[in-house]
Amino acid sequence: MSKPLSKKEQLFALVSANPYVSQQELADVLQLSRSAIAGHIAALIREGRILGRAYTFPGTRAILCIGGANIDRKLRTLAALQMGTSNPASQTESYGGVARNIAENLARQGIPAALICAVGDDVSGKGLMAHADSTGIDTSGSLHVSGACSGTYTAILDNAGELVLALAHMELCELLDRDYLAGCRPQLNAAAMIVADMNLPSDSILLLMNEAVLNNKPLVIVAVSQPKMARLPASLKGVRLLILNQAELEQRLATKLTDTRAIIEACAQLQAQGVTDVIVTLGADGVVFTDSKHNALAQYLPAPKVEVVDVTGAGDAFSAAVCGSLRHAPEDMLLACQRGLQLAALTIQTDTSVLQTPYTTIFNEEPSCNPI
Repeated sequence: MSKPLSKKEQLFALVSANPYVSQQELADVLQLSRSAIAGHIAALIREGRILGRAYTFPGTRAILCIGGANIDRKLRTLAALQMGTSNPASQTESYGGVARNIAENLARQGIPAALICAVGDDVSGKGLMAHADSTGIDTSGSLHVSGACSGTYTAILDNAGELVLALAHMELCELLDRDYLAGCRPQLNAAAMIVADMNLPSDSILLLMNEAVLNNKPLVIVAVSQPKMARLPASLKGVRLLILNQAELEQRLATKLTDTRAIIEACAQLQAQGVTDVIVTLGADGVVFTDSKHNALAQYLPAPKVEVVDVTGAGDAFSAAVCGSLRHAPEDMLLACQRGLQLAALTIQTDTSVLQTPYTTIFNEEPSCNPI
């Protein structure tokens, strides 16, 4: 005969079935006092079996993405682009934004994802939130701004699918300020990892970095453009990983990087500023990445050679796969970058910003790397 469950184990079974059950309901079912229930919950939190608010469980902790959510408009010329005149073009619209795209990519990998963004009460904003909810993204921490227009990103592509010009209207992200994020501490505390894009104000980025240090929480910062590199503070202490492209790296260091070896040396400069690891994306040429746990020097990983349909969203797909991989294998940067390149390659072979077909089982190949 099996031994009866203790009251604490009975409580654990009840909150496993219903994470939102109240302490009074638990007391009534288990015939215990509220103080006894609180004591058992405190013990389960100390043991790491639940994580406090809403009895969140370690295996269900989301990667929390904070930053841009907007409508992507892509216009692609039907022939070679000619400047200074009207060009016949095709147009598509989809849901976009760096943080939003990363969250959707994570959700489509089967990884719990949450999103804190700012949207207006217009049709676009309602559509953005409805789509995120349908994908399984937790948007409970997002800001809804009455009377405001949601953000837009307009990309001009040439007939080969390469980006020529992009215009971003992301003013609402400025409302995700230090005070607003401070009010989101339940979401911040419950997250397994925080991914912030640099559409956020400088003070918000600094708050997240300080919180990462205090709570030993992995923080990934994803650059979005050269002008917004100025939002990074001088010290990068608290940043687990910084993902940026070569132009953004040059902007940060105020220097031109002429070859791969110069990029590798530049990564070491960023690590000296406090960031643990750095990934520099090089488009079709691959990535340079540091691996502070295993290698003294940065390494180079080539990108798969594929036919390009549309490059929009490839960087976000890369970042999402990297973060998803690090959630499961925190010290394997090589594997994370290999997975990132795989998902980016799949994404640029489609005309959508986020790959829509299921791809939870694509990350099975052994990674390869060419150290420099």
